[in-house]
Amino acid sequence: MCDKEVVEYEDEDGQSPFSTWFLKLKAPAALKVTTAITKMENGNFGDVKPVGQGVSETRIHFQQGYRIYFGRDGDKLVVLLGGSTKKRQDAAIEKAQTHWKTYKARKKKERN
Repeated sequence: MCDKEVVEYEDEDGQSPFSTWFLKLKAPAALKVTTAITKMENGNFGDVKPVGQGVSETRIHFQQGYRIYFGRDGDKLVVLLGGSTKKRQDAAIEKAQTHWKTYKARKKKERN
């Protein structure tokens, strides 16, 4: 039974930065990422650390060290903002933080 809803952030063009990254992964890495997301849906975020501005990363200790960037919208909703390997994490974190700001601004605008 899932107690978290995991969704992908979409930019103004309807594109998901997470999917763009995920679709480039080779099968073994994609399986590890999919497993990590399934665990997130069940409330098990694994090896997580905050990376600033409301964004966190789940670290997957496999091959190059994969990262999933996300924000939490309340207790039940997890928004996937992107992904990277450890080597590319600095640029990916900046992008994820920008996506999170955009997500929150868009949500605030929709409420008004």
